[in-house]
Amino acid sequence: MWQGAKNHYHYFQGLAANIFYRFPSRGLTVIGVTGTEGKTTTANLIYHVLHEAGEKVSVISTTGAIVNGSTSDTGFHITTPGRFAIQAYLRKARKAGSKYVVLEVSSHGLDQYRALGIHFAVGVITNINRDHLDYHKTWEKYVHAKSRLVRVAKVAVLNKDDRSYQRIKKHEVHGKNNLVITYGLKKDADVNPHVFPFKTKLLGKFNQYNCLAAISALQALRISDTKITKGLASFKAPVGRQEIVYDKDFTVMIDFATTGFSFTNMLTEAKKLAKKRIIHVFGAAGMRDIAKRAEIGKVASEFDDVIIITAEDPRNESVEEISNKIISGITDRTFTVLDGAKKEDVQENKKYVIKIPNRKIAILFALAIAKKGDFVLITGKGHEQSMNYGKGEEPWSEHEAVTEGLRLRSV
Repeated sequence: MWQGAKNHYHYFQGLAANIFYRFPSRGLTVIGVTGTEGKTTTANLIYHVLHEAGEKVSVISTTGAIVNGSTSDTGFHITTPGRFAIQAYLRKARKAGSKYVVLEVSSHGLDQYRALGIHFAVGVITNINRDHLDYHKTWEKYVHAKSRLVRVAKVAVLNKDDRSYQRIKKHEVHGKNNLVITYGLKKDADVNPHVFPFKTKLLGKFNQYNCLAAISALQALRISDTKITKGLASFKAPVGRQEIVYDKDFTVMIDFATTGFSFTNMLTEAKKLAKKRIIHVFGAAGMRDIAKRAEIGKVASEFDDVIIITAEDPRNESVEEISNKIISGITDRTFTVLDGAKKEDVQENKKYVIKIPNRKIAILFALAIAKKGDFVLITGKGHEQSMNYGKGEEPWSEHEAVTEGLRLRSV
């Protein structure tokens, strides 16, 4: 009830932002992308293909905004900028001569009218899994919030293989005048690998879906298949998304995975790439969906050999309590749980869950114990440049921590 009242305020703020910036989305072809996983990669895929095709295009996503070749940070822990900020970006894109704008949109952004007044030519939903239920309360309400995008878009692009599809089709876009395009790995989808074969540098089945979502949106924009194919083949994953930052005697990858679904996807691929152990560093955000903590612990234990649980924006919650919630999902008794550890405590032929509250120390430890053929996976923060320990945002970088860890190995 309280959130609904707040959203009335958000609505008028969104309207004021449109008026202040003179409804800048008019005259732009805006492609919106939402979903639990894959929206950043999909948004950047669409941007990349359009850019490589010679089109004037801008993108506003979790990893930042690119307007007329100029890159800027969209803020801490933000997918969709605030109502005035987003209209300012659109105004800037329009003045710069952009024809297309690709906009990554979160469920919070849609529910809080941050995208109010934006004329979406195409709306893409990648998938809808369990997440943000601390805010939306139920999965059905979460789906409803995400579906706001496709209800207002001229073309709705939906993942036919996702469990949300039937609900969206029946309750969200049924009877609407917008065109629905489906994609998926099966032949019954409008766009699938059988009718549109493609090559990509991206890893995993989940990225096949991201590519198909991008293909569907681009075809709706009447971009030629030749240009789409060429753009997909040259695209590299965004910073902090399945990003291999070291690949010599062992491998180090940074990724943004935070849910059980994304853990399953990422770890399935890590298992294929790892010659020996998977050493996995992760945590769970404080003041967020508590139920998914045990879930990510369970999934991690099904793939990992060494689990290092650490801080991940704990905010005002205890890192110890969050860690224990994650561990509660680990039922595999072959894991030895350690409250901190020394390098010599970790034997190669045993499984461990190690609690190291300080994220930097956790990453340094993971790199210190890595042996030839191991795969070190660091998830949860990705590209983000800050950490919240309950006293506001503090500077943070996964990449800098990895660089220091690798340097210490060579000392």
